[in-house]
Amino acid sequence: MKKRMMPLIGSMVGVMLLASCGGSSDEEAAIEEGTREESSNLGGTINYGYSTQPEVLDPHFTTAAATRDISRSIYESLVTLNSNYEVAPMLAEDYDVSEDGKTITFTLREGVLFHNGEEMTSEDVVASMQRWQEVSNVLPEAQYEADGDYTVNVLLDEMNNTALHLLADISQMAAIMPAEIASNAPATGVDEYIGTGPYEFGVWHQDQHVQLTRFEDYVGVDAPADGLSGEKNAYADEILVHFVPDSQTRLSGMQTGEYDAINGVPFDNYEMLEADDSIELMTTPSGMEVLVFNKEQGLFSDPLARQAMNIALDKQPILQAAFNYEDFYSLEPGLMIPDQTDWYTRAGEENYDVNDPELALSMLEEAGYDGEEIRILTSRDYDFHYNVAVVAHQQLEEMGINATLNVVDWATLLSLRDDPNEYEMFVTSFFVYAVPHQYPFFNPSWAGWTDHPGYEEYFDQIDQAETQDEALALFEELQELFYEDVPVVNIGHYDNVEAVSDRLIDYELLMGPIFWNVQVEE
Repeated sequence: MKKRMMPLIGSMVGVMLLASCGGSSDEEAAIEEGTREESSNLGGTINYGYSTQPEVLDPHFTTAAATRDISRSIYESLVTLNSNYEVAPMLAEDYDVSEDGKTITFTLREGVLFHNGEEMTSEDVVASMQRWQEVSNVLPEAQYEADGDYTVNVLLDEMNNTALHLLADISQMAAIMPAEIASNAPATGVDEYIGTGPYEFGVWHQDQHVQLTRFEDYVGVDAPADGLSGEKNAYADEILVHFVPDSQTRLSGMQTGEYDAINGVPFDNYEMLEADDSIELMTTPSGMEVLVFNKEQGLFSDPLARQAMNIALDKQPILQAAFNYEDFYSLEPGLMIPDQTDWYTRAGEENYDVNDPELALSMLEEAGYDGEEIRILTSRDYDFHYNVAVVAHQQLEEMGINATLNVVDWATLLSLRDDPNEYEMFVTSFFVYAVPHQYPFFNPSWAGWTDHPGYEEYFDQIDQAETQDEALALFEELQELFYEDVPVVNIGHYDNVEAVSDRLIDYELLMGPIFWNVQVEE
């Protein structure tokens, strides 16, 4: 068994202070890459066993990992992230930031084709960005304007030193699609999945698999592959993403060769897979496990009740039940991970893992709790989410709290979380984000409905900070506010484990699987 730790985050901020950025070519790298392509193993099928079925494949529509992980091969954005989480061009050939930081000018690559055969132009980019803005509420004050067929200007009200990272982030991708699709998208998400990526949408057999096929006319970036940036070779004929909610079924399929890779390796099976020389185990920082409160109505519209829940829970046994090995989780008070030196802080840690049930009960009584049912919404599609819910439920029951579990499939949970009548808390996790602004729970329109004005005020100040030290100091104050307001309970941080067959060559992870540049060895 081979074990690989994927790289962590590098420098996060300051890209926007550059006057311009563009792709560069290296003669030796080009020769090496050309030789590799000529000798590559073309063809074959990548069979990927995935833990859950997405609600949609529309990357504008949701932050759900299932959508992100599949749609990234179909769609592309103006800029993306390299292996150091730095901004790099993708559909843009280059970009330029004005001296006052209020205008970003993107020069588009010419000749890029959509999967329908039409060339991408500034009209498609503007329509896509406007729709992404409306759905995601990211950079809500920005204006997108075309200047000829191959130039797009992003006009900001004021300098925003995180704007490029927000445009490059994969978690709710600013994907470019044909203008007629973006402009006429239904409220439930687009149902024509046409992008510019190396693989195009084939078919979706509900509850079975999604098929992606090689896009023969793909026009990629002429630069070495680096994270999500650079060249993207569609070596495999097709990718079949199989929906396999049961972890033991995924594991069995991996061992028999039915799947070439699987996500969500059960942590209690880790040692067994270590003994298999044909399987490589890859770990990568996954993010933060949380309980999200329904703050729209009911008990947890009161921050005192939310504070009580945070104080009540004993987080170490919850993490132990979910992730089994201490190597895979940490009792981490920070919203960002320690490697994110630009943003990491332990501010508010005195309120992170208090574990005082008696104090929690007195606070709940003060908040008006009178034995009403507290419904915890969760899913077995992700074992760790389910185990978090089970142990949290047990701890609350032992305190005499009337807690219940509502266990549904993941797609149903994604639907129910938008209805404030359906739950008091639900279990989910959040990715490793490039900037703290991207946490969905800070968005008032996202499930859970956070309504504290202080977050937006802090983010506005952070965007205008003249130095990163000033931005970090402001974020420390924001994290203190987080532990006072408690929009979600931070249970802790964890790593993700994937199993990969030795049949796959050059398979990588960066916030999910990277299927391009992967060769299938028959």
